[in-house]
Amino acid sequence: MLPCVRGLQPLLALLSSVLLSSWGQNCPTSCQCPDSHTVDCSDRGLTHLPDSIPLDVRRLLLSDNWIAGIPSDFLVLYSDLVYLDLRNNSLSRIEPGTLSTSSRLVFLDLGSNNLTEIPSGTFGESRGLIKLRLGNNPYLSMVSQDAFVGLTSLRELELEQNALSSLDVRVLGQLPSLRRVRLEGNPWVCNCNFAKLFAWLMENSQKLPTVLWAHGPSCGMTVLGPSGRMTVHILQEATELRASIA
Repeated sequence: MLPCVRGLQPLLALLSSVLLSSWGQNCPTSCQCPDSHTVDCSDRGLTHLPDSIPLDVRRLLLSDNWIAGIPSDFLVLYSDLVYLDLRNNSLSRIEPGTLSTSSRLVFLDLGSNNLTEIPSGTFGESRGLIKLRLGNNPYLSMVSQDAFVGLTSLRELELEQNALSSLDVRVLGQLPSLRRVRLEGNPWVCNCNFAKLFAWLMENSQKLPTVLWAHGPSCGMTVLGPSGRMTVHILQEATELRASIA
């Protein structure tokens, strides 16, 4: 080994020790920080967001806790956050504007909570968001028409296993990058709104190669499609969106 390299070894060891110590000191109590930009507070019995989260955190894992709310200014402080996992908590509402400053957020999981509605302005202008999980919220019965306005990069949307009986087709129509949507396990009501939604999904089947609709309603209806009127029969036992057109 060259003498100059050998002389640097103690300095490199000291620098590594300082960095590791710094990560540990900045890590919230009862959480783990496997690297300088990840904070893992999963399954810690938390009832609120932990204190002293490093401001430069990029991946924040908070799943499997009892967190009931998110402060409206939360993401103002954590502007570098790209991955936020809040699944399986006790969230009942996300205040409009809470996520409006999350310009770098790419992945957001709010599944398996107690959300009841997704109002307009919930996600603001989160233009970088690619995957949004909202499934398995058993009380989620309302998604506002403008709930997802501004999510121009969103490719995957999960709304399965909720309490949705209807969904305005404009909710999906405002997502130009959408390629995958999950809608299965909701108590859909076969009415005009549902017919419009189904027709839109059929018309956009090439853009949306994956539309999961397992355990959907069993009904027949006549809708106006791109080539005229068509009768659609939705099969309850289907594992994916399927229809027979007469």
